[in-house]
Amino acid sequence: MKKLSIALALFSAGLLTTLQAQTIETPAPSPLQTIKQEFALSDVSITYSRPSMKGRKVMGDLVPFNSSVWRTGANQPTKITFGEDVTVGGNKVPKGEYALYTIPAKDEWTVILSKNTTLWGSTGYQQTDDLIRFKAKPVALPLDVESFTIQFANVKPQSMDIQLMWEKTGVSFPITAEIDNRITKQIEAAMSPGDRRPYFEAASYYYESGKDMKQALEWASKAVEQNPDRYWIEHLKAKIQMKMGDKKGAVESATRSMANAKTQKNPDYVSLNEKLISQAKN
Repeated sequence: MKKLSIALALFSAGLLTTLQAQTIETPAPSPLQTIKQEFALSDVSITYSRPSMKGRKVMGDLVPFNSSVWRTGANQPTKITFGEDVTVGGNKVPKGEYALYTIPAKDEWTVILSKNTTLWGSTGYQQTDDLIRFKAKPVALPLDVESFTIQFANVKPQSMDIQLMWEKTGVSFPITAEIDNRITKQIEAAMSPGDRRPYFEAASYYYESGKDMKQALEWASKAVEQNPDRYWIEHLKAKIQMKMGDKKGAVESATRSMANAKTQKNPDYVSLNEKLISQAKN
């Protein structure tokens, strides 16, 4: 009888251990998100956890004002990775990964990039690990943002904004990259004697960057000579001519581009050329 009791006790203990070892899968209360944006000559990525309001007061309560640093999300601190040297909030930032911390306040936030990316939340944070600190002004949003959101906005070749949004508060700060000198050097090297010079790419960059339109037109014209049936190249030439004030030339180029676009069944470029011709004639 004693042996049976011992056996039952051991069985019960084993069953309890098995039950305790079982797990239940449930959705993360603050799910992880990674966003990535092509920018300048590389990209920028951000990984962060997204807490939700869930009926709570957020700014000034759940996220205190003028208090210790906030991980800018939930769980691990938000991490931001730059694929090249950039300027963030007016401060030089080398290529690499950083932790994004903030100190929210009613009228002004402090934004921090820390070199220490190994912490859990802000536990163990030290200001000596800061790479940069700068100020950003919060703005009132017209509608509640239920889940904490980070997004890239106003994306241009050499500048964009990072926006933080939660509840009815938004904070934005700029990122810029100096790429013009690097691209100009690439163009100069690519335009050395050779059979296949990148005329179209060079003309596109000059047009989009507002550089020397005369040079852009020369390159676009050469690209058209090499590829007379490629309607998108002739459309670029038409846009350059339009920007230079040569409306007659723009109409001629756009007309040829439109004819090729129709033949190759691309209605988007047919429409783009129709609009350009209409603008040139008005």
